Amino acid sequence: MMNMINAQNPFFEISDTPHGTAPFDKIKTEHYEPAILEGIRQQTAIVDAIVQNPELPTFANTIETYEKSDALLGRVLSVFFNLNSAETNDELQLLAQKMTPVLSEHSNNINLNEKLFSRIKAVYDQKSSLSLTPEQTKLLDDIYDGFIRRGANLQGEAKEKYRELSKELSNLTLQFDENNLKEVNNYQLVLTDRAQLAGLPNSFIEAAKETAKEKGVEGWVFTLQAPSYGPFMTYADNRDLRKELYLAYNTKCLHDNEYNNLEIVKKIANTRMAIAQLLGYDTYAAYSLKNRMAENSDAVYKLLNQLLDAYTPTAQKEYREAQELAREVQGSDFTLMPWDWSYYANKLKDKKFSINEEMLRPYFELSQVKEGVFGLATKLYGITFKKNTAIPVYHKDVDAYEVFDKDGSYLAVLYTDFHPRAGKQSGAWMTDYKGQWIEKESGENSRPHISIVMNFTKPTESTPALLSFEEVETFLHEFGHALHGIFANSTYESLSGTSVYRDFVELPSQIMENFAIEKEFLNTFAKHYQTGELLPAELIQRIVDASNFNAAYACLRQVSFGLLDMAWYSRNTPFEGDVKAYEQQAWAKAQVLPVVEEACMSTQFSHIFAGGYSAGYYSYKWAEVLDADAFSLFKQEGIFNHEVAESFRKNILSKGGTEHPMVLYKRFRGQEPTIDALLIRNDIKN
Repeated sequence: MMNMINAQNPFFEISDTPHGTAPFDKIKTEHYEPAILEGIRQQTAIVDAIVQNPELPTFANTIETYEKSDALLGRVLSVFFNLNSAETNDELQLLAQKMTPVLSEHSNNINLNEKLFSRIKAVYDQKSSLSLTPEQTKLLDDIYDGFIRRGANLQGEAKEKYRELSKELSNLTLQFDENNLKEVNNYQLVLTDRAQLAGLPNSFIEAAKETAKEKGVEGWVFTLQAPSYGPFMTYADNRDLRKELYLAYNTKCLHDNEYNNLEIVKKIANTRMAIAQLLGYDTYAAYSLKNRMAENSDAVYKLLNQLLDAYTPTAQKEYREAQELAREVQGSDFTLMPWDWSYYANKLKDKKFSINEEMLRPYFELSQVKEGVFGLATKLYGITFKKNTAIPVYHKDVDAYEVFDKDGSYLAVLYTDFHPRAGKQSGAWMTDYKGQWIEKESGENSRPHISIVMNFTKPTESTPALLSFEEVETFLHEFGHALHGIFANSTYESLSGTSVYRDFVELPSQIMENFAIEKEFLNTFAKHYQTGELLPAELIQRIVDASNFNAAYACLRQVSFGLLDMAWYSRNTPFEGDVKAYEQQAWAKAQVLPVVEEACMSTQFSHIFAGGYSAGYYSYKWAEVLDADAFSLFKQEGIFNHEVAESFRKNILSKGGTEHPMVLYKRFRGQEPTIDALLIRNDIKN
């Protein structure tokens, strides 16, 4: 029976697609389960062979063999879980619920395999006499430490307790994300009176009309997806409607229905704490931060408090300025609420700098922005992108590109997926469908398949996709992650590309955002989609002048998320209280806007409850310190300077997790970073 299934399953066939890319055109939902089960069987067989090997444990027969043991399973799961985020459906979600405990059990069977760990430990204990390369040493350290961090040293009941907790955590995080997606998809604001659209740009009104048509309703439809929610909060004159949409967005997974995440939040936080304590740590933060640049909670709080002290006075001033503008219109007793912030901040920005997002959109047509971002990589690194329609994709909106190095050699495949749809999680991210590694036997460098997924403004019947400036920055950010994957050049897949410390992984992405306000870069692509006119120099100058507008508020917003994250994961006792009250207390000192009692971030905070940023959300600000310091070298030598770019590629982008990130950073920069460059960039310090 298995042979018949194998013969009909594209995961078991030798791929005839370009570069062995995933055959999305052949993969069906029914193919996943047998492929996952076969992948589990194959990895189990390899692990059994390692354990039963009569030879003494060596780096080659134990560490390297284990590193490659999930070849099939990893390939299947990369497609399965990536599509469950980018193009899911009820069938796929049900299968994820079914397979998650199976995969958790399989993972535990390996991590808690005493004989396997004893062989890994035997190699680790003789590390100093093995003459390993730095990369081999890092692989050995990571695998050994990974087993310990996943319960290998536990005994008896503790080991069974770990199994139970890790399986429960897998199910909870999956449910958390699915509930969020359902809440987003289940909400729509339907307007039928054109007067209610006052203030909204025509292009946005047209997009809402298209959404209504797609959903089969009359009038205009606004959703909680970013390209709909953001502009509505920025431009809609009707304050009651702004409040309605704000509350819909900020009460996701709080309602009295099956998608409520309040209990799930508690269970995830408590389960992570229980796992950490089982492994000998006081808190989950202590467990998580052991393998981070920050190393401990004290270092995280030091950074967050430094930022609080530096930015709070300016952030409060920014709020007062917006409040004053609102009171000129609404009266002296008007209180600026969170649903007013984007609206009046936008008016204040326009008043101060004569600039707003809608003024810029015509110059940021998506295909032109794509040319500009790809062209930036060409200018910096000499790489080129060629669309290949022979590479299968998983949705008609997705494009696939071959990436070629400066010498013309093949470097990677890049998938781009730009627009929101019902089956896609909100937000933006980079991922891969295949990692990079070097084949030991042949020496062949097996190149990666990278994907960037976003939720940008969609085209309408009369206009192409015109991006906001913020969306351009998001594109640059995710493309920076993509370059980290594209340039990967490690021997081992688990050390390749973005497989680095969480508080280092945002450096390659955030450094790219700096280019968004550089005239030399904007002049390469920012042209009016109708006239072809270049973005005028005086408008570019206004972008530069406005680049620090409300930067302090934006910083404190990120700090507040970091404080909330640390509050959930610095606990050493189970949480049984009120989630909303706890949240409001946790981030109180970073709040600039009035508190809205009904709102709650935790129930929708996927980064820390379902993603990889648990006790790690501070990473964005940590990496911002790095990126400001690193980009100052580009500014000093020229933003397209080939020597600086080549050094960044060689010392950061291509190295993955093969060495400690501070070693890599100092090799590029020549020094450790300080917060000064960030403060100067944001005009907080001269």
